[in-house]
Amino acid sequence: MTTTIGSILTVSSYFLRSICFLHISHSYIYEFTETRGESMLPTLAVQNDYVHVVKKYKNGRGCKLGDCIVAVKPTDPNHRVCKRITGMPGDYILVDPSDSIYREKSDSDEPFNTYIKVPNGHVWVTGDNLAHSLDSRTYNSIPMGLIKGKIVAANDFNQPFWNGSLSNILGFRKIQNTFIDEES
Repeated sequence: MTTTIGSILTVSSYFLRSICFLHISHSYIYEFTETRGESMLPTLAVQNDYVHVVKKYKNGRGCKLGDCIVAVKPTDPNHRVCKRITGMPGDYILVDPSDSIYREKSDSDEPFNTYIKVPNGHVWVTGDNLAHSLDSRTYNSIPMGLIKGKIVAANDFNQPFWNGSLSNILGFRKIQNTFIDEES
């Protein structure tokens, strides 16, 4: 009887430790999560695309212009967004002239001349598919504290399991920073 209770306690202890380890890993080290929506086409698929998120970039630490990130949506803290950083603190960003908010205000070319300076501690994010993206053009720059991590790779489960290459198992691909520094 005591051996059975001891075995149950040992198994329970290992189970609890495993859950704690998974929680800590998911919160502070690495996350593998599904994305949905067309705002990041062609970088990410509309559905069945899973991203690899490295959490060492949490709160914007080490993030650069052009990085793809996962962040808490500023207008709904229960949702996350995948976007590309297109403006860093201190950058001047041209307001999107196609936005209906600016079109209703004036029929002039004013939106083409309206700039916003990204405040310290904030970033400007946009989707790669600008026509179908709710991003900083809608909710303004986001605090770096909302950044949960940087997307380094993705798996597209719409692809076949094996595509003839070891680097393309399960539609695996690295997510590249599309901004190139001309001075380097």
